[in-house]
Amino acid sequence: MIERMTRRDFVAAGFAAPLAAAATTSRPFRYAETEAKIARRDFNGITKDDLGTPAMCVEKSLFDQNLKKMSEHCKSTGIDLRAHCKVHKSVDVAKRQVGLGALGIITATVAEAELMVGAGIKNVLYSSQPAGKNKIWRGVMLVKKDPTFMMVADDPNTVDLLDEAAASAGVKPVVLIDLYAGLTRAGHATGEPGLELAKRIDSKKHLKFGGVMGYSGGASHTKGFEARKAKSIRDVAPVVETAQLCKKAGLNVPIITGGSTGTYNIDKEIGLTELQAGSYVFMDTLYMGVGGKDDDKVYSDWQPALTVLTTVISKNHKNQVTIDCGNKAMLRPTDKMKGRTDVAVENQGAEYGILRWSQGEELGLGQKVELYCSNLDMSTNAYDRYYVTEGDRVVDVWPIMGRSGAVQR
Repeated sequence: MIERMTRRDFVAAGFAAPLAAAATTSRPFRYAETEAKIARRDFNGITKDDLGTPAMCVEKSLFDQNLKKMSEHCKSTGIDLRAHCKVHKSVDVAKRQVGLGALGIITATVAEAELMVGAGIKNVLYSSQPAGKNKIWRGVMLVKKDPTFMMVADDPNTVDLLDEAAASAGVKPVVLIDLYAGLTRAGHATGEPGLELAKRIDSKKHLKFGGVMGYSGGASHTKGFEARKAKSIRDVAPVVETAQLCKKAGLNVPIITGGSTGTYNIDKEIGLTELQAGSYVFMDTLYMGVGGKDDDKVYSDWQPALTVLTTVISKNHKNQVTIDCGNKAMLRPTDKMKGRTDVAVENQGAEYGILRWSQGEELGLGQKVELYCSNLDMSTNAYDRYYVTEGDRVVDVWPIMGRSGAVQR
């Protein structure tokens, strides 16, 4: 298993900065003091104005509201939540999700799985087939560390290799079948072929069949609630039917997992036992436009808790400024400025972005503005930390540690 930074290592390496000899907390330029205070986890007096940009900020009240609402929804409808961490890549967020009733966490990469299991989180499901010796062995080693860790397979060859590796390691992993649900990127055929793969897992001496998974990624961002519901039913119903075939064949099927933030209030009636939602914790502009059950234009079920804080670094043209958030910071033209719906966002280069408007209030040089990002998975992968805020105040810092750019996959 690849070594991971601990939270203490992260803080020491990423936040610690020596105090300048003449520095005092009353100075207007106090970056060194801010970094040193964060290293001590002393957030008293730190504001957004003290932060280097671009930076990711999480508004705590909205974040808490989203987590509480999803928890209450799952409890009231009787569907379990296995929250997806690919959006946030944060142990701090995952622990809060579990603390509010999530039965576990689902990951997109083995590196994310190693991070979550290493942090002591139980019932982690690695949702990508561990093809190849490296991923298979790392998956089996996670089972050795935590028997509640689970994997998926959509190919008989992977099942055979998992059984071999499990025998060598002296463990018995729980393995689900990953079934096709509209995305051609992965998923075994449903129906009788799916049943045969389930039987193959069940027949292995060193594996335990755990159920079925089917993710309808195409449904999650389908615009309009009724259209989204119809798409989800078309994609996911065959997955549920395959689970029923498995049950009729005498197999135990404790888990039927899938779903998303966009279909959270659809998945239970289709027959899923688990919901794999992730984006609900923060929300992004692409999700905001898919429409909700009561409004086909605006998806307001979840609050936009995440923003990217950026600074105006040049102002030489009327109704236009340059910001220090560019391609490297995953700026997108579909990003939106918080508080200014009239402002258009444009890419300008690796380190630069443009904000442009036709009329309205000017933005000043050095002014900080906040943007709602378009794609949470990609944007969070570009940053090292979340600054947790209450209004303008910084009240906590959470490391982002499961990034594919920072750890080998």
